Amino acid sequence: MRVGITGHRGLPPQVEQHVRALLDAAVTGHDPAELVGISCIADGPDSWFAETVLTHGGRLEVVVPATAYRNSLPAEHHPTYDRLFAAAADVHETGLTDSDSAAHMAGSEILVGLVDELLAVWDGQPARGYGGTADVVTYAHQTGTPVHVLWPHDATR
Repeated sequence: MRVGITGHRGLPPQVEQHVRALLDAAVTGHDPAELVGISCIADGPDSWFAETVLTHGGRLEVVVPATAYRNSLPAEHHPTYDRLFAAAADVHETGLTDSDSAAHMAGSEILVGLVDELLAVWDGQPARGYGGTADVVTYAHQTGTPVHVLWPHDATR
């Protein structure tokens, strides 16, 4: 089973705690021998999911939206990004250089094309900018990829 992730970054700590539990439940529902998690490994749900997949014994594949992607992430996330990137069984790249909204959406489109299902840490609201979580969910629906929304009851961003 190939499972991808998309989700909101910058979640408050109390929401993070609930999201991590939801991700853990979603991942542990799969046989680790057959589980491949696919992520862009950004800070937040992307990396929490990747860590959970690896802890559960699954394989990790990484999608890199742009050559400059890592440097566009918060500096404090770089060690986590580097550790997860090094643990990846495979890496998929868009071939784009600039880490902008178009590259992020291109990376998400590649990710959706690689998965059997998409987990979406999504509050149900429209994207705050092109390539946001809502856009990825819409794209997944358009391609017929099943989407499982993980959002704690009464949580806000």
